[in-house]
Amino acid sequence: MNAPLPTPLMNTYGRLPFALSHGQGCRVWDTDGKQYLDGLGGIAVNTLGHAHPKLVPALQDQVAKLIHCSNYYRVPLQEQLGAKLAEISGLTNAFFCNSGLEANEAALKIARKYGHDRGIEMPEVIVYEKAFHGRSIATLSATGNAKVQAGFGPLVEGFIRVPLNDLAAVEEVARSRPNVVAVFLETIQGEGGINPARWEYLQGLRKLCDERQWLLMLDEVQCGIGRTGKWFAHQWAGIQPDVMPLAKGLGSGVPIGAVVCGPRAAGVFQPGNHGTTFGGNPLAMRAGVETLRIMEEDGLMENAARVGAQLRAGLEREFAGLPAVVEIRGQGLMLGIELDRPCGELLGRAAQAGLLLSVTADRVIRLVPPLILTAAEADEIVLILCPLVRQFVAETTAP
Repeated sequence: MNAPLPTPLMNTYGRLPFALSHGQGCRVWDTDGKQYLDGLGGIAVNTLGHAHPKLVPALQDQVAKLIHCSNYYRVPLQEQLGAKLAEISGLTNAFFCNSGLEANEAALKIARKYGHDRGIEMPEVIVYEKAFHGRSIATLSATGNAKVQAGFGPLVEGFIRVPLNDLAAVEEVARSRPNVVAVFLETIQGEGGINPARWEYLQGLRKLCDERQWLLMLDEVQCGIGRTGKWFAHQWAGIQPDVMPLAKGLGSGVPIGAVVCGPRAAGVFQPGNHGTTFGGNPLAMRAGVETLRIMEEDGLMENAARVGAQLRAGLEREFAGLPAVVEIRGQGLMLGIELDRPCGELLGRAAQAGLLLSVTADRVIRLVPPLILTAAEADEIVLILCPLVRQFVAETTAP
């Protein structure tokens, strides 16, 4: 029998031993008054940082009007946000939900129904090694991480896994598996270690999907909403997906998810095929509308590109000649520093030094700060982080 838990909460997180109290811009304070520079942004969520002076009054106004009303009725803010997402993506229609997991789950349901509508009884979806799409049974099955899948079998069938950036592997699947209906990948893998899909690879996938009448489904939950310097990371490759799940940064901290579709997929769902109680509520929609408006007004995509390039250059300069640093990769304000050894303890060391970050895929330091990060704050991240990494490497290198 398991021992009683020391708190009333389930034991699902390895938490650091402090609690955050409040924030302002890219700074947060814990309940003891200690200040931190936020290099994590709530895991790529707090697009506008904390207590943004344009966002806060808009949310206060909405809370005083209407928080929730259900999808039995028109929700004009849904239509407003959907129109804006269509404008900036070039796609046509949106479905709103509550999280990235739900957005990815909806995308997988679209793929299944798209296949059934075409007469394919057992539709299959191509997914990727090192991918992460969520923790429901279906999204866990699409995820390429045996550690997070362990203990939850049997997983959902119908997924064919291939390595990232290997177009020949997808072409081989196309020749051998007639039931494939979609390709599903993160434009930049987040939890898998900040692994970008190459632009020419995305272009090759788009061409193959068009030839085969497959859906190209690009998970932009973590890398979308301006993080790389464009609205969506795939726009660097000059392509459009058929299905695009979004979440995280779209609401600047208010829970929100969306699936945005183009003509090939937009009509797959009909009334009764899918739904949600909380998804698309007026508060979340207002958060999305205001986030996109403020991003445009304040030039935050340009800031992400400029300050992200400065941050990366600083990291590359300070880590030059350190063999333990395998690679620095990513784009804009989504950067990963891969070490040649597990480095999870850097999470706590950095917090002690006043910097919030995360370690993903065991060996990759992940930086996804708010898009309002300034040049001076980028330099401060470098100033705090690089000595910590050098010290850690020195302590963990065998004599």
